[in-house]
Amino acid sequence: MEEKSGPMEKIAILIETRQGEIKPSLYGVITAAQDAEHELLALAFGADTARFADQLKPYGIHHLVTITAPSARSFSNPDNRARAIIRAMDHFDIRTLFALTSLAGKDLLPRIAARLDAPLVMDCLAVNLVDSTVEKPQFSEKTIATIRVTGHHRIFGIRPNMIEPKTMPVETETVVFNYQGTADDRLEVVETRQGKSGAIDLSEAEIIISGGRGMKNGENFQILQECAQVMGAAVGASRVAVDNGWVPHSMQVGQTGTTVCPKLYIACGISGSIQHFAGMKTAGTIVCINTDPDAAMMQQCDYGIAGDLFKIIPALTRQLKAHR
Repeated sequence: MEEKSGPMEKIAILIETRQGEIKPSLYGVITAAQDAEHELLALAFGADTARFADQLKPYGIHHLVTITAPSARSFSNPDNRARAIIRAMDHFDIRTLFALTSLAGKDLLPRIAARLDAPLVMDCLAVNLVDSTVEKPQFSEKTIATIRVTGHHRIFGIRPNMIEPKTMPVETETVVFNYQGTADDRLEVVETRQGKSGAIDLSEAEIIISGGRGMKNGENFQILQECAQVMGAAVGASRVAVDNGWVPHSMQVGQTGTTVCPKLYIACGISGSIQHFAGMKTAGTIVCINTDPDAAMMQQCDYGIAGDLFKIIPALTRQLKAHR
């Protein structure tokens, strides 16, 4: 692979993994960057990521760049990861970077943008590379802003699950980039803990089961946790459940919590405030379970079930287990 040459502009997608595999929502990010006039590179940390080439070639990735360092500990520090990405971008003459608007993306992309003095747009719904414009929500999802991005570099964080993956098969070449930068020891990751919403990041989950006032107490959220475990879902909550101290704020969905875009959103005992709906209204399918058929969420959902969640959710869990 020739550096700093070639007829096409190079665009990079930052690979994120979960339990050693590419996150499913990442393929939508690649789709957002697909363009016949551009050369797509995927940036991944660690020599073991070379095995991703076969998974990426159906989606238009021309080159998989595996970033390595003399010490594996170098990349546990987000500042070092940012430096390594910048070095790789310079080495391969990459001016545009795409990534997920995930917890990791929110931590890493601003560091990269600050060092490059580059424009950064997070939570993008769509990107037009020809016009150099992006669409992103504002005012609690009430309007969609179209923003023109200028500058030598451009950095985009794409909302997880917002863009449906599309294939564009090419041959993928694997390239190793050895990062030789000096490690920065000013920041050290001491411990990583898993939140109560589960192993899946709430903002990236394809299925979310959320509980509200109807859950009655924090202990009852175990019912949702059990169902979520069988479905491979994350567990969310309304602001009422958080304010009552039943669950941590990290589980809150809504304007003052996490904005989500799952393929399936199941609202259990949630009345459906404007603030909550603003944070999940782009979900593919919304199911509401509530004893009140006149609840606002029942009017906004795709499927409404007027019934007792304490009977419906355990029954759903049993059926799912029986058919696994």
